[in-house]
Amino acid sequence: MKIKILKTGLILSVLLFSGLVKAQDKILSQQEIPAEIKNYVQKHFPQSKIITAKEDKDLLSLDYEIILDNKVQLDFNNKKQITSIEGVTELPNSVIPKEILTFVEKNYPGQSIVKWELEGNKQQVELDNDLELEFSSTGKFLRIDK
Repeated sequence: MKIKILKTGLILSVLLFSGLVKAQDKILSQQEIPAEIKNYVQKHFPQSKIITAKEDKDLLSLDYEIILDNKVQLDFNNKKQITSIEGVTELPNSVIPKEILTFVEKNYPGQSIVKWELEGNKQQVELDNDLELEFSSTGKFLRIDK
């Protein structure tokens, strides 16, 4: 009898916990998009419009995913700081840290950066030839990512 009660309690706990951890995505109206995110888009993508804004919320995090009409996807963390930018064409120089931009221009002339991502204390860019480069948080080149 005790084992049956323990099993039932365990099953209920797992179901309850999985329901709490499950991500809750919410499509945001233009008015619900945080001002910091709107300002970022206006500053770096002045010719573009936000066509989709989504808030990804789960038990441990809150993120924002923005899609622009020029097919650029922007991801922001819970502090409304940019964490990822991915496009189908060259990203504006203004969104790439200066040290990284200088390194790419010097070592990969003629190549464009089409993706930038911040992962922990590292940054990564992808060039239009599919080459991925990894940098420190300060923009120091670390390696070619395979």
